[in-house]
Amino acid sequence: MTGSQPVEVAWFGALCDDDYEFLGVVEPERQSSWHHCRDIVSAADRHGYDNVLLPSGYDLGIDATAFAAAIATHTTNIHLLLAVRMGELWLPQLARQLATIDEFSGGRLKINIISSDIPGETLASPQRYQRTREWMRALRTLLSGESLSMDGAYVNFDIMPPRIRTSHGTCPPFYFGGFSNDAKDVAAAEADVFLTWPDTVASVAATIADMKSRAAALNRTLAYGLRTHVIVRETEAEARAAADRLLSKLDAATGAAIRQRSLDATSVGVQRQAELRDSASSDGYVEENLWTGIGRARSGAGAAIVGDPDQVLAKLNAYREVGMSSFILSGYPHRDECDLFAKYVLPNLTHAPLPMTLSYDGVDHRRA
Repeated sequence: MTGSQPVEVAWFGALCDDDYEFLGVVEPERQSSWHHCRDIVSAADRHGYDNVLLPSGYDLGIDATAFAAAIATHTTNIHLLLAVRMGELWLPQLARQLATIDEFSGGRLKINIISSDIPGETLASPQRYQRTREWMRALRTLLSGESLSMDGAYVNFDIMPPRIRTSHGTCPPFYFGGFSNDAKDVAAAEADVFLTWPDTVASVAATIADMKSRAAALNRTLAYGLRTHVIVRETEAEARAAADRLLSKLDAATGAAIRQRSLDATSVGVQRQAELRDSASSDGYVEENLWTGIGRARSGAGAAIVGDPDQVLAKLNAYREVGMSSFILSGYPHRDECDLFAKYVLPNLTHAPLPMTLSYDGVDHRRA
């Protein structure tokens, strides 16, 4: 079964000041900028990656929406997975911006839904995810070219869709992840691709089973994606040495400060990444080829697949076997690891972008 179905392979755009040779050691030339991030995305496009995540950070790095509009005209084939924070912008303006970027890219836009607090505002989890649910429904309506009439707790509009339409005439797929029950319920009802962070294969399988059950109760199907780091070298010893080198200049205080910068630093998902680190062996491995050291200096996805090309491929295939159809990968430095993964692993993965129309009507539209 493994390899019989294409998987989407995406890279990471590093827009949020998250690029290092040594974790925690800031180098001005690796901080997010148009030139640095363009170089990473352009390399991923040339190498044949299917998609690229353009992350959003309120006070970190550069603006993801502005960058997506610009990079759309500098790339040819790669899809653009743009992270959008629900509640941050005026909703009709956001719909117009997204439709415009989709036109710029020739229909290559995909949307990563982010449900987080907004600076200066804190909502309890049920209210925050209710806002996210309403925004997702409203955006899907407008980006499908339909009039919106909604009287919700957070969305109150009776408006026509923007004149500009997406290239495919439908809303781009929504990629969305979360580990709380509130998040999972919203994902089951509104998302197309459910994203999860690195974990043991068994734990990822359990998460997929849970989400399949939640979606089926709503007569829906989802695709599933894994956001993880990778460190691949010609030999396992070289890969492990590269992992150790990455942490060689990090002190505990700097790592803790980096982890606390994120607005989601106390989320259920971040707590799970901390649990993985705590349960790992003394060298940071929680299971074969899954290393948790990166989480010492990163909020969010905090583990890496580490090994030689065959080991990394085998680990990805193990996740495929339990239901993963998309991988969003990164590594440090991001441009260097992008090149290495493309050299050693990408040619051995049958891959293609997930289709633009997925499963919102309850039917799985992925490749037969």
